[in-house]
Order: sequence, then C-alpha cells, then structure tokens
Amino acid sequence: MYIQINPDIEMPIYEQLTMQIMIGIIRKDLQNGDTLPSVRSLAADLGVNMHTVNKSYHELENKGLIEIIPKSGAIIRTTNRKPSEEEQDRIENSLKPIVVEALALGMNEEELISLMQSIIQKWKGK
Repeated sequence: MYIQINPDIEMPIYEQLTMQIMIGIIRKDLQNGDTLPSVRSLAADLGVNMHTVNKSYHELENKGLIEIIPKSGAIIRTTNRKPSEEEQDRIENSLKPIVVEALALGMNEEELISLMQSIIQKWKGK
C-alpha cells in the first residue's frame, strides 16, 4: 500500500495517515490479519515523527480497525461485521456538523447524497 502525506493541507498528518490506512482497508489493499509496519519503520519511511504514526495507530485501534500488540506491532482487525450501536452513534455524531454545514450552505438532500456516493465510489476505487 502506498501512503502519501501532504504537509500543505490543513488536515493534520496523523489524520492523513489514519485516513489512508482506512482507505487501504476499504479498497482491500489491507485485509484482516495483515501486519502494519512498525511505528519506527513507517515514521522513517514517511519522514514524520514516530509520535505522529503512534497517534494514528491509536486512533485506528480506538475505531476498532487494528489491534496493537506491544512489542509485536499492529494488525488489521476487520471483518464483515456491522458497526456496533456505539460505533454508529460515534459516526452519526461526526457526520452531523458536516451535514448541517452543507445544508446551511444551500446543498439540498439529493446533492448531499450524490456527493456521499461520489466519495464512496472514489475511495472504493471504482
């Protein structure tokens, strides 16, 4: 999987890394049981601080997408399961401000749904 960090955008580097790993999962570049590079190794490859990679890995672990095994690394932990109620609530709470902003800016429901579909198709690589 190829990871590219863009220091010129507003999104923090750890969020860019988190998002790119999640996209790798979506596209099936990373599958259940795959091992991620060590924090030290990935930080060196990307030219970023180890704490940045560590923060990204912990974000992914908190989302239930990887398991960090001390002294062994991080393993992708995805299955074909449905998100738990707690995970769905977290996602809904994250989406609410974006949806409200889009509607306040004048997007209608159809435009918002079309935008979401476009984003999904882009990340799935279709």
